[in-house]
Amino acid sequence: MSGLERARRVVVKVGSALLVGPDGAADRAWLAAFAADAARLRARGQQLLVVSSGAVALGRRRLGLNRRALTMPEKQAAAAAGQSGLMRAWEEAFEPHGVPVAQVLLTRDDTEVRRRWLNARATMDTLLSLGVSPVVNENDTVVTEEIRYGDNDRLAARVAQMIGADVLVLLSDVDGLYTADPRRDPTAQHLPRITRLTPEIEAMAGGANARAGVGTGGMTTKLVAARMAQAAGCATVITLGSRPAPLLAVENGERATVIEPATTAAAAYKAWIAGSLAPAGSLSVDAGAATALRKGKSLLAAGVRGVDGRFDKGEAVIVRDQDGAEIGRGLIRYDSADTDRIRGLRSDAIEAALGYTAGPVIHADDLALAHAAPETTEPPKFAGAGKGA
Repeated sequence: MSGLERARRVVVKVGSALLVGPDGAADRAWLAAFAADAARLRARGQQLLVVSSGAVALGRRRLGLNRRALTMPEKQAAAAAGQSGLMRAWEEAFEPHGVPVAQVLLTRDDTEVRRRWLNARATMDTLLSLGVSPVVNENDTVVTEEIRYGDNDRLAARVAQMIGADVLVLLSDVDGLYTADPRRDPTAQHLPRITRLTPEIEAMAGGANARAGVGTGGMTTKLVAARMAQAAGCATVITLGSRPAPLLAVENGERATVIEPATTAAAAYKAWIAGSLAPAGSLSVDAGAATALRKGKSLLAAGVRGVDGRFDKGEAVIVRDQDGAEIGRGLIRYDSADTDRIRGLRSDAIEAALGYTAGPVIHADDLALAHAAPETTEPPKFAGAGKGA
């Protein structure tokens, strides 16, 4: 079982070779079939996000840059020219099913710098809650070789981590990982399920399977992405994308490789909060708030009694009860000055005091309780440990 049919949130990575036909235009027949497959998940209450390549490939055709290697400025120009066409193709594919889509362009900094990561996550959470399927791509119009992902497999894994996805589906030109390249070795064995990504398994991708995959990625990048997703509590499915309904095929038991998660998404996220961030300050709360927090509730401004230290929105803070005992650590939604201004206020009074509201001071999803033993996991690779990171 892939877990796809039970997943609350699913991220699907679609590469250029699936999206763009031999003539350099969007393959609207494949897109229409995939959209019907994806809408089936949406109809049963699942949330789906697509990480889509294809802007540069479509832009090459539009700009007449088809017959030679592109310089970086030409790639960026092609991305700019092709992104609108890419989104139009996705909109046309999903429109018959009543599924709205939204464009989200990310750079590596948006997934590595904490404040930008939190902002991007909030945007995608809101889109998903509104019934929208975001279409994410790397913002190739502004990135350089030094600060770009370069392949959407790893970007898809970071996005899956960011939104707490249960399953990451990497659509490939092969139906999973083999012990050798099945196009060259008829004795190659398919690996249907992987619990641990050992060096031996990774060597299979780096050697015989190196050619598997298309575009800028390959099987090696898919296993790198799978390791990132695994540490974030997300299962990874590598499967053949060229069939009209690849998600249904996986659910029906057709050949794929499933890489199991090392933990749950929620546990991985809270373990990162509890053990991987240096607290920038602390809050003290009243007895009612302390009781509510220990029961898994969010921290409201009304329960905050004291603010200590200087911190920015999105930084980690310690929450203490009236006796000074640590209740937990969480990511705060207001900076220290604004938190101090709203402490003790009812939620409906925050906007009048600040001119905006960001909801609870710390959401329950962003709070790791002190009595909960964190599981070992790989934290997000955030850059910049100082203020504003």
